[in-house]
Amino acid sequence: MSALWQTFLAQVLPLAPSWALWPVARQYVAGDSLDAMAAVVGALNAEGARCTVDLLSEDVTDAGQTRAIADQYAAALDRIAHEQLNSHIAIKLSALGLTQDADLCLNNARRLLTHAGRTGAFVRIDMEDATRTEATLSAYERLREEFDNVGVAIQAYLRRSLADVRRVSEGPRAGNFRLCKGIYRESRAIAFQDPEIIRRNYMRLLNEMLDRGAFTAIATHDERLIWEACQCLDARGLGPDRYEFEMLYGVDPPLRRQLLSEGRPLRVYVPFGRDWRAYSLRRLRENPAIAGHIARQFLAGGR
Repeated sequence: MSALWQTFLAQVLPLAPSWALWPVARQYVAGDSLDAMAAVVGALNAEGARCTVDLLSEDVTDAGQTRAIADQYAAALDRIAHEQLNSHIAIKLSALGLTQDADLCLNNARRLLTHAGRTGAFVRIDMEDATRTEATLSAYERLREEFDNVGVAIQAYLRRSLADVRRVSEGPRAGNFRLCKGIYRESRAIAFQDPEIIRRNYMRLLNEMLDRGAFTAIATHDERLIWEACQCLDARGLGPDRYEFEMLYGVDPPLRRQLLSEGRPLRVYVPFGRDWRAYSLRRLRENPAIAGHIARQFLAGGR
């Protein structure tokens, strides 16, 4: 499917009413409730996969709403603990007040990390667009001084990422990273544009993280990168206490099952929440190739 056709689809799909878009979006979003989230996570756990739950919300500017989002995350942590699900949570700091008040954001994050610590859960800080990279890393560094159960995402297409990895893994704590390619549209001055360069930088960053003793979640659906990562891990003789693979819910389940069948630790990123429409449309705008993937699945599977 051509890039032009993918872009056209990405522009047309947002015009669809929610009832028409949901049958497509539900392949990639667990649902809008704790019940729906728990059901999906339970099924993935039964398959052998770990999970990370993401409550769909970001760019929140109202202080009361940021606290309400923190409350919803706390409820998700309680549900995960009550049902003994194997899942962590992922948070976007912009949903907790990052763009409004840094102290408000940090206080909300501290609340969640404390709550997660009581339930034995881990909190991954998602990376957002490049305008928020520095603020996100600064918040992570402050939280890392206080908590052990926190990690951050690093995007391989950003030119600054190697320096960022070295910066936040200095000192006695090596850090805990999720390494992904990056999905936001950024300028050439900020991000590599060539897919092969992004792949090479991905592996450079992975080696840097492992050299520094950091736990690394290898987040990609690129089978070539997965193969290269496996060679790297096996050559180092690293066990599941040092790494895991991570994939998005609904994206390439056969590859996910293949990795699990090989005994590779794997975590599935499971988004849920009432803001599923905004999340789905944003993904289409950021990456028109997803629209082509959706269209192919729809035509192939009748969904």
